[in-house]
Amino acid sequence: MRGSTTRGVAIVGLAGLVLSGCVAQYRDHGYVPREDQLSQIVPGIDTRATVEDVVGVPSTSSVRTDGGYYYVSSRMRSFAWREPEVVDREIVAISFDEGGIVRGIERYGLEDGRVVPLSRRVTENSGGDIGFIRRLFGNIGGLTLDNFGS
Repeated sequence: MRGSTTRGVAIVGLAGLVLSGCVAQYRDHGYVPREDQLSQIVPGIDTRATVEDVVGVPSTSSVRTDGGYYYVSSRMRSFAWREPEVVDREIVAISFDEGGIVRGIERYGLEDGRVVPLSRRVTENSGGDIGFIRRLFGNIGGLTLDNFGS
């Protein structure tokens, strides 16, 4: 009787170990400022220095001197043997004018592989550094088998 109980416990333990490998695991990367932090930044008044004081140093910035700051956060899901995939991405883009004054604050999210504005606060209408954001999201969901046909 004792041997069958031990064997049953071992089988249940082994089954639990096997099933635990089938649970999705999530990893978060990067940093995006909270909305209450962003509300402290006033377009047309604040500068690069005050942005860094309020929300911190950006994940990346534009190579142009009048370019913007970008805060990027991604959530990755790993499941069993499958390749990890991006399930959520959020970008806060803060643009500056030539004098280093905040021109606008925009928040973007990942939806079906396209850039989707979630919120936007700007002082003027301009194209800005949207090219960087499009390049950042551009490879997600953009390839199909037709691209590789001969």
